[in-house]
Amino acid sequence: MKVLLDINDDKAAFIMELLSNFKFVKAKPLSPHKAEVLEGLREAIEEVNQIKAGKKKAQPLSEFLNEL
Repeated sequence: MKVLLDINDDKAAFIMELLSNFKFVKAKPLSPHKAEVLEGLREAIEEVNQIKAGKKKAQPLSEFLNEL
């Protein structure tokens, strides 16, 4: 199983050290770019789920393309 954690910078070293002491855990930090990409994907998936649930209205394709 993979888990993504959002940790304050001042506690990150402690958490990484703690996780490295468990033989069954492999932990590696994400680059800032990868973290940003993952956050963007998470937000996009959440928005799609809200649209599917009817909680949010979808934007017409023509409006989306005009924004580009």
